[in-house]
Amino acid sequence: MIEWLGVQISAVLPAKLTSDEHFRRLYDAEIEGIATAFRFRLCAVAVIAIWLLVSTAWPRNLYYLSVSLCFLVLSYAPYATRRLPYAWILKLVCTVLDVALVTATILLPPFGDFASDWPVQTRTRGPEYLYVLLLLAEAALTYSPILVVWTGSVIVSIWSFGVGRIYNRPDTVGFEKAGELTDMQALDRFLDPFFVGLTSMWVQLVSTVLFTLFLAVAVLRSRKTLIAQIKDNAARESLALYVSPDVAQAVSDEAAPDFGAPSKRNVAVMFVDIVGFTKIAENRLPEEALTLLSSFQERGCECIFRYSGTLDKFLGDGLMATFGGVENQTDAAKQALECGFALLDTYTAWSDKRSARGLEPVTVSIGLHFGEVIVGNVGTKDRREFTVIGDVVNVASRLERATRGLGRLLVSDACVQAAGGAPEGRFFTRSLTVDIRGRHGSISAHVV
Repeated sequence: MIEWLGVQISAVLPAKLTSDEHFRRLYDAEIEGIATAFRFRLCAVAVIAIWLLVSTAWPRNLYYLSVSLCFLVLSYAPYATRRLPYAWILKLVCTVLDVALVTATILLPPFGDFASDWPVQTRTRGPEYLYVLLLLAEAALTYSPILVVWTGSVIVSIWSFGVGRIYNRPDTVGFEKAGELTDMQALDRFLDPFFVGLTSMWVQLVSTVLFTLFLAVAVLRSRKTLIAQIKDNAARESLALYVSPDVAQAVSDEAAPDFGAPSKRNVAVMFVDIVGFTKIAENRLPEEALTLLSSFQERGCECIFRYSGTLDKFLGDGLMATFGGVENQTDAAKQALECGFALLDTYTAWSDKRSARGLEPVTVSIGLHFGEVIVGNVGTKDRREFTVIGDVVNVASRLERATRGLGRLLVSDACVQAAGGAPEGRFFTRSLTVDIRGRHGSISAHVV
């Protein structure tokens, strides 16, 4: 069971989130919260410093500016050590020092040349207590409800101690010490410079407790939202390991319930295959064959995703990709054609690298076609797959097979026309008519 700030993390997190990866992401968010709190304090101190220069006479404002600087230094220590193992313990200690410093600054009169002739009891009557509550707001930025409750508890303890010490001074005047008073006598006592009223202190403390509880609940809700977001991102990343990233994104979007509904769309379909992989893998260990296949797949997927393509599926020693299948894509044919040439460059460089290392070179064949297909989910209620079906898919597969003896990239004329011709700086070796096995008629194609 993971512990955090002295409590079991499972009391705050759902059971499924207590894995190391989820905990690390939540921890990173809290660390970033400490950094955000430090930036918030920088801004707050800057605003208060400007206010002190305007509202407080010289040289007393120098005293308060010095205190503000000390307050800033106290926040820098947790910020600078936020990624160390005991950063949160230091944060808790600094919170006590923060509250003690602010309380002492409010309740204790300046000393020496900064001293005031007003009785110390008057220090309890001003609105400066609001400055203490800023510490609660700062604690809320860390995504830690425990820190909010800790800060509120420290404020209540230290403030009540400070006011209590002033109230117990021999020269302090209070209602509780006077017995029965008439209204005018009570008013005279209230206006006495040495008067301290416990009622105002209790109002401050009760308000602080309620404010702490409300803020802790708000932070807890934000934390749960953060956890839900972490889970969603983790699920999306896990899903992207099994499906194309754009499919994972589409499934995770708000429109996910409607995703995969059958529809007709113009799509470019690409088949890529390692020529003679069976022969290559025949004399290799299974681990070596899988390593070769993984290298092929990684290079292919990186190139396909770069050109806004979708990995439809891996096909043993090959793969099938679509362009414009997940979303309507006006330049699907152009992106697919550019991707086909880029794949040639990628796999040629890979094969040359293998040859330089004394390994067997690899030849890759690519077939590409463009036209109207049906896109949507296929499968059962328990197992679904988003794919494209139609004559275009069959033709693209046959074109890839027809590359043997012709070239490495075979593109239908329909795809070239839809793309507006070959990409700039690229050329087809020749054009030809290809007979598609199992299909009536032939189609015009271009080969590299």
